[in-house]
Amino acid sequence: MRLREYLIRRMIQIFITLIVVLVMLFVIFRMMPGDPASMVMSPKFTPEQRELLRHQFGLDKPMWEQFVLYMKNMLVFNLGTSFYYSQPVLDLIMVKIGPTLLLFGTAMVIAYVLGILIGAVMAWRRGSKGEVAGIAISLFFYSMPLFWFALIMLWFFASEIKIFPISGLGGSDPNTGQAYPFPKNVIDILWHLALPLLTLTIAGLAGNILLMRNSMLDTLAEDYIVTARAKGIPDRRIMYRHAARNAMLPVVTSFAMGLGFIISGGVLTETIFSWPGMGTMLVQATLNYDYPVVQGVFYLIAILVLIFNAIADILYAYLDPRVRL
Repeated sequence: MRLREYLIRRMIQIFITLIVVLVMLFVIFRMMPGDPASMVMSPKFTPEQRELLRHQFGLDKPMWEQFVLYMKNMLVFNLGTSFYYSQPVLDLIMVKIGPTLLLFGTAMVIAYVLGILIGAVMAWRRGSKGEVAGIAISLFFYSMPLFWFALIMLWFFASEIKIFPISGLGGSDPNTGQAYPFPKNVIDILWHLALPLLTLTIAGLAGNILLMRNSMLDTLAEDYIVTARAKGIPDRRIMYRHAARNAMLPVVTSFAMGLGFIISGGVLTETIFSWPGMGTMLVQATLNYDYPVVQGVFYLIAILVLIFNAIADILYAYLDPRVRL
């Protein structure tokens, strides 16, 4: 199969998958118990006022009509208006996406860069005490539940020894809410960022180390590595120029696919650290039955995951023609 035909097939698959995701989002949130209008209704509302509010939300329309309107709006990227905040969903997302990208984007880059370097060194020094210790530590953190690890980090560093603040984004006076002047605001944000960033980096680093190590070991067993050693090429050059570059493909693919989930943030992690990002907003919107916000966030997540997944597949197809078969 030629590359062009492969790309066309992948685009069709992406479109079908996106339609299925949209249908599932509509059905799942309509099946939830409770009425989103009741979350913003005052007990003093008259029946007429309650019916008017439901009409404004579009909840008085038949389900099929809600579905048609929902699909039409989603396909043209009209995410609607929040039931709870009475603001456009896209505006709410633009406010919350910055802190999430700052935290999770930084954590991903650091974890992958360090994971590639450490994993490559561990594979090159296979059988050494350092490799055995590295595997044990990586497996420990890899198998650890992230929410539990975050609670431990929060308890120890914020509550016991009190090195880091316990919650929030920072950048402003907690008493008055007034923003600090530059550069004090930046320093305060970095201070609040440090603990959740450290938690996410350690948690993500373990898996990247193991992935890079295993990929590196497979690469080191290839014939061209044996040939390079037989030619007398220096070990450092073999490791970095030949083995590590080829072993990075699965890691880079994992990174590309992981980028799609950045926008959602870590729901539990952001909640634990009270980080005002997408994850926290997603929890609040779910508790408030705010369908447009939840649907909009998951819709964006689905789009990004599909896009970066397709990019990873295209890279594989370009580098390895066997993938197209």
